[in-house]
Amino acid sequence: MKSKQLPIPDLEINTEDSTISDGYILDFISGEKSLKDTPKEQVRQRIARALFHEYGISVEDMAADFSVSINGKRKKLDIAIFHHDSEHRVENLSRVVVCRQEPKVGRNAVRIRDYDQAEKDLEELETIMEHINSCKYGLWTNGLELFYLEKQVKRFEVRFEPIGDWPPADESLETQEVLSLARTRKADPEMLRVAFRRCHNFIHGNEGIPKDAAFWQFLYLIFCKMHDEKAPRSQRRFWAGPKEQFDIEGRKEVRRRIMPLFSEVKQNYDNLFRGNEEITLSDRALAFMVSELAKYDFTRTDVDAKGGAYQEIVGTNLRGDRGQYFTPRGIIKLAVEILDPKENERILDPACGTGGFLVAVLAHLLKKFRDEANVAPGFESTEKFLSVNERLRQFAENQVFGADFDPFLIKACQMNMVMAGDGRGHLYHINSLEFPNGHLEGLEKGRQEIPLESMDVVLTNPPFGSDIPIIDQNILKAFELAFVWEKLEDGNYRRTGKIQGSVAPEVLFIERCLDWLKPGGRFARGRKNS
Repeated sequence: MKSKQLPIPDLEINTEDSTISDGYILDFISGEKSLKDTPKEQVRQRIARALFHEYGISVEDMAADFSVSINGKRKKLDIAIFHHDSEHRVENLSRVVVCRQEPKVGRNAVRIRDYDQAEKDLEELETIMEHINSCKYGLWTNGLELFYLEKQVKRFEVRFEPIGDWPPADESLETQEVLSLARTRKADPEMLRVAFRRCHNFIHGNEGIPKDAAFWQFLYLIFCKMHDEKAPRSQRRFWAGPKEQFDIEGRKEVRRRIMPLFSEVKQNYDNLFRGNEEITLSDRALAFMVSELAKYDFTRTDVDAKGGAYQEIVGTNLRGDRGQYFTPRGIIKLAVEILDPKENERILDPACGTGGFLVAVLAHLLKKFRDEANVAPGFESTEKFLSVNERLRQFAENQVFGADFDPFLIKACQMNMVMAGDGRGHLYHINSLEFPNGHLEGLEKGRQEIPLESMDVVLTNPPFGSDIPIIDQNILKAFELAFVWEKLEDGNYRRTGKIQGSVAPEVLFIERCLDWLKPGGRFARGRKNS
């Protein structure tokens, strides 16, 4: 049997402190080998991490490049998985993974193939599974496409059935009798990004829906998923059986569960939905997406993981056509840590976009709440988990505020907030540079709930762009920085009565953010990320 190589459950590796040479990466399975950093190896390492973090498969039960004999020829399996605590012998092999490098796509969406279209690629996996009697499950992946197979041995034939996912370690698809009660799992950050990309790409690439429309269809289903997680497990409807997405009647069953759920979502979030929104996906696309998303427990998945996956999809659809730029996540996290928002403080982002700063604040407070409760993420009791998350929800609903000029970004921000803290927060469709004046529908509530000089912390990434300067004199006259200032002999400056003809919006946003702060408040501004 392979000797123990890494402590369980903590498999985090600090590569900065290791001696890995440039061009090499640490092998997650062995914990000690350094492997050449190739596109294929990146996929294999990502899958190995997911096998541990999501499926509960121990690294001691995995082997990379395991040698087997297929039709009299030696072949190395990219990842071989053995029955728990068994020797690494071919007769103990239960699952196998074939890895290929991720396709290079740039900004384009990859068309997700179905099993028939990938038949030629799957032949290699099927041959391996057929010649290894104990191997029941197989996976072929290029990092973005994931094809799961289950081997069924009949009296006169061996069949390979497509399935939506693998079962957890040492379980079978038949273990769970009631599919609506099937165990969901905390998402691995990289694999959640992949799942989000797969869903979006399937709609855009396979349904022929434009990217922005595909995003909103994706968003509707995320709302459904989050709403469904509030229900008792026995009453949940956002699920798909392992083979439903491959069967016409199964796809129809998925739709019959989801449509009433979406109607409830629109009623529950009537401030965001007009009521006439529709899920226009085909049965095939709907079943695919439900199968992809249903496997994860979004409530228990880390805020950073959900935020990163969501922001990646948002960034490819809503970026920069009206001066919007999304601040790098590292800068957002640093700004939040420096300002260190407190539970009793009011926090505002007056150009919230999709909510990057606001979600980072929730992640920051969640860590504080967990530290105070002395619980480790993923290992807390149900009672402590509910207590900490209710505290976060209350904070999100009562202390966190956002505003934006773009109504579509307000809805996207709302979804990000719901995923992060299950709190709707207070989001306003207003022009922050006109505030407390203006004409947009969020103005009246904004005047009541976020008057100037009412915030303890302001974090934002204001709209940049000299090509969209502010020229409206009615706006400019409200800002000190919009006037022409002249330098005096003693080095001080005097404001003249002349207003500049145009001013960059980011300059005015600095002043407006300071206007929103209480005396002694704290302010951080992001930077342009072009």
